[in-house]
Amino acid sequence: MRVVIAEDNALLREGLVLLLTSSGHEVVAVAGTGPEVLPALLEHRPDVAVLDVRMPPGFRDEGLRAALAARERIPGLPVLVLSQYVEESYAAELLGGGSSGVGYLLKDRVGRVDEFLDALERVAAGGTALDPEVVTELLTRRRDSPLDSLTPREREVLKLMAEGHDNTTIAKTLVVTERSVSKHIGNVFLKLGLPPSDSGHRRVLAVLTYLKDPRSAV
Repeated sequence: MRVVIAEDNALLREGLVLLLTSSGHEVVAVAGTGPEVLPALLEHRPDVAVLDVRMPPGFRDEGLRAALAARERIPGLPVLVLSQYVEESYAAELLGGGSSGVGYLLKDRVGRVDEFLDALERVAAGGTALDPEVVTELLTRRRDSPLDSLTPREREVLKLMAEGHDNTTIAKTLVVTERSVSKHIGNVFLKLGLPPSDSGHRRVLAVLTYLKDPRSAV
């Protein structure tokens, strides 16, 4: 895969370059400041971009803004965003821009090489990847949301779906049959009022239902 990396921490940036190149991927550009990100993405149009949320000069949300702007110019551009902490508003904004080919991971996840590479490949293929800690935070921070109607098992299934896992992996994780997983998924979609879709990304739309609830605003 052709990858653009945007990260202001030189040590982490070089570590990402080394990790990706040693895994057979091509890093076509790196950016260390917010203003460098969008031009690099538009010039190289990578298979996937790995972007830090907060970058110079303001250390606010420069990386996220560049990602959103790039996806407007290059619809469907796969973007994997890295963050130091769980920041609900950033996750909501990224996912709200379209659930295809997006990921939101905590930086600690990079150290778990297999998990990080799996998430990167999933996002590049048009799938989704949400950090387990991000999903847990989103699912438990607010009350009185549509998710309150879910059973504990359905919430477990939703959590794993939102992380980007397929039915087979969910079944193995929960030690149940795939048929049971499919039934739980159907119940989740039904309770959250999610209509059938050809996009194949209703799993993350379930989390978006929570994020778009006015009562979840900070």
